Parts: sequence; C-alpha cells; structure tokens
Amino acid sequence: MSALQSTVTTNARAGNWAHWVACCLVAVTGVLLGFGAMVTTYEAAMAVPDWPATYGHNMFLFPWAEWLYGPWDLFLEHGHRMLGALVGFMTLVLVASIWRTGQPTVVKALAGAAVLLVLVQGLLGGLRVLLDDKTVAKVHACTGPLFFAVAVAIATLTSRWASRTASRTDHRLTSQGWLAAGLMVAAYVQLVAGAQLRHLDASVGPTTFRWLVVLHLLGAAVVTLLSLLAAASAFGWLGQGSAGSCVAQRRWSAGLVALIAGQLGLGCAAWIVSWGLPLGLLPDAVASAFPEPSGVVVARSGFSALIVTGHVLLGMMILAASVVLCLVSGGLPRPVAVQLASGRRVLA
Repeated sequence: MSALQSTVTTNARAGNWAHWVACCLVAVTGVLLGFGAMVTTYEAAMAVPDWPATYGHNMFLFPWAEWLYGPWDLFLEHGHRMLGALVGFMTLVLVASIWRTGQPTVVKALAGAAVLLVLVQGLLGGLRVLLDDKTVAKVHACTGPLFFAVAVAIATLTSRWASRTASRTDHRLTSQGWLAAGLMVAAYVQLVAGAQLRHLDASVGPTTFRWLVVLHLLGAAVVTLLSLLAAASAFGWLGQGSAGSCVAQRRWSAGLVALIAGQLGLGCAAWIVSWGLPLGLLPDAVASAFPEPSGVVVARSGFSALIVTGHVLLGMMILAASVVLCLVSGGLPRPVAVQLASGRRVLA
C-alpha cells in the first residue's frame, strides 16, 4: 500500500469515528430525554433539593446503593443528572473528533452549537432545582429537543451517505425541501407547545388552559398535514414526478407518516390518562351526555406513565426524523453540499 493510500484509509477511519461518536451521542441523549420525561411525569424534579450536589454528596460520588435501591423519584432525578453529565462529556469528545478529522465548517459550527446548548441545558436544570420554578422547567424542556436535533444533524452530516449524496445532488431548495424544512420547524414548535401543557402552573385558569390545548391540537394538525404533503411529494403523487426523489426521501417520509399516526393515538391516550375525557372542550349539549369527572387523573401508574412518557419520546423521534428528512430532501445549502462533496474525496 502506498503512503497516499495509507493516508486516505486513515482519514476515512477517522471520519467514520466522528460519525460513530455522533451516533452514540444521539442514542445517549435519547435515553436522557426519556429520563427527563419520566421526571416530569412523576413530578420528581425536586426529589433532590440541592444542585450540583446530591444530598450534600458530590454528584458523581453519591452512593450507588442509595441511588439504585432508593425511592423511585430519587432514582429518576439523580439518573437524569448523571446522564446529563455523560452527554456533556460525550459532546466534548464529539467536538474533539470533529476538529481532529477536519470536518466541513457547517459540522464544526453545529458542534459549537451543541456545546453551547449542553452548557445552557445543564445550567437550566440546576436553576430549575435551586429556584423550584416551573417557568425554568418549561425553558429546560424546550432546549433539550433542540440539542437533540443538533446531535441528529451532526450524525447525519458526518455519515458517508451524506457526502455521497452531496456529490451527486443538485441542492436547490425544491418544494420537497421546503416541505421537509417546514415539517422540521413545526415538529419542534409542537414539542414546545406540549412542554407548556406538561409543566402547567396551578394558577393557570380554564381559559388559558383551553387555549394551550387548542394551540397544541392546531400544531398536531399542521405537522400531520405537512408530513402527508412531504410523503406525497417524495412519492410523486403531487403531479411533479418522483424522479428527483431518492429512496431515502421516500423511506423517511413514509416512516414519518407512520410515526405521526402513532403519535396522534398516543396523544389521545395521554390526554385521557392525565385529565380524563375532554368534556370541557366539547359543546355543552355533547358534554352533558357524559358524567362529570371526579377530578384530574394523575399519571403515576405504570401504564399511564408509559403512555404519557411515550407520547413525549415519540415527539422527539418525529423531530429527529424530520431533521434527517430535511437534510436528504435538498435542505442543504449548496455551499454546504460542496464542502461535504469535497470531504468525500478526502475521506472516501
């Protein structure tokens, strides 16, 4: 093997290493988001009243037996903190691997954004405990999905598939790209709206609550419509033909439609296990046919917690899939595509 071939092989392995670190970060972040959703579901955010310590212990030196075999709320909250620290460390490893392998500028910029977001997210988590403030919790619930989306974008852009696609695709933003970009934004806004319902203040009146619900339902309708249009465009059902659509576009758009269909069902189930039948949203003539609910249902049973938490996590998966669909649908600006294509010549 010549010296040039050896250098190319080494660079290819290094580039692949950055991609695998990004994929591991996405996976661990998904687990972290799951713990965070469970913390909210079980209202366990104040199970540990101090920060960054855990009951006076260094967070990393807190006795494992007390954590693993202690109260469920403590297990969730301390586990959430430990996973957050792990994600922060993995983000730094990812940044180092991206700079070491000479990734395109856009990937480096996303890595910088990931570092900033993980620092802000950790600070917000600490302030949530120190201030015992649900407003901070709402912001914390909005920045988490944003970091997840950035991690997914990095994992996609550092893949060999992305560089191969960039080298042979005309990256003008077509209608498919616009639909995918709109779907990505709508999916994130819908998560933000859901976070407001998940962290309701006791002082919220019926009118405010009703408007929050209406906005969340409108967001669900927008996300559903955009996903159907994106799938129809990818499969050429809008009369423009599917010649410009790659197999990845069709697969991801179809997968998104399936995920959103499941999300709609979980959303209905989450409402019922959390608040009972939505009689307040029905016309009086219809609502009078049902018995008055005895009170708000608290989602603390294993089954109801699974439904509510699953609804949140499926929303995260929809956001992640929409990010990938945006990138594979021509959502890359042409300068970025050129950088990735150039990187392919070095790393392939």
